[in-house]
Amino acid sequence: MKSINEPETNSVILENKPRVVRKVISEDTSNKVRYALESVVTNGTGRTAFIDGYRVGGKTGTAQKVKDGHYMVGNYIVSFIGFLPANDPEVIVYIAIDNAKGVTQYGGTIAAPIAKAILTDAIRIFNIKKPEGASEKKYNYNDKKYITVPNVEGKTLKDALEELKSFKVEYTGTGEKVIYQSPSSNERIYEGEIVKLMLGG
Repeated sequence: MKSINEPETNSVILENKPRVVRKVISEDTSNKVRYALESVVTNGTGRTAFIDGYRVGGKTGTAQKVKDGHYMVGNYIVSFIGFLPANDPEVIVYIAIDNAKGVTQYGGTIAAPIAKAILTDAIRIFNIKKPEGASEKKYNYNDKKYITVPNVEGKTLKDALEELKSFKVEYTGTGEKVIYQSPSSNERIYEGEIVKLMLGG
């Protein structure tokens, strides 16, 4: 606990300073564990916490609850702990949900997407930049895929539509060529999302 504050004035009643107790693991071991936890998000059970262009590490949890010495049927605590950037963590979040209703109770399907939403907000709030060498996600057959938007400005509508065949295209204007596109080129969005074009020229 960092501090105890008076609720109305917010004045500090008690403040605890950091105190090193011991070195729990070596830096080399820490690097290996963080790398392993990053692979959980890119390739494993934490895939729903993946954020394109960022290095996210995490671990899912699914714990069957116990009552009167016996495991309860269909009653779990599902969880996900995640952090970013995985190579130099700035933000960590832990989500635990007790006995989720109406869904398959796994940490990766319930808690990880919530953690992703919080981490995505943290990226914006703390202005965390995309790192070099972010891991690429290995997609399953039913995953939504991120695709880089090509540059179609200056091209005819016919050519632009051919290059944007992986997306849904909306366009306005009466010219022969694309004079503006949104999202801009080299941005990564989900396959099948909308790319808007302005025609002119």
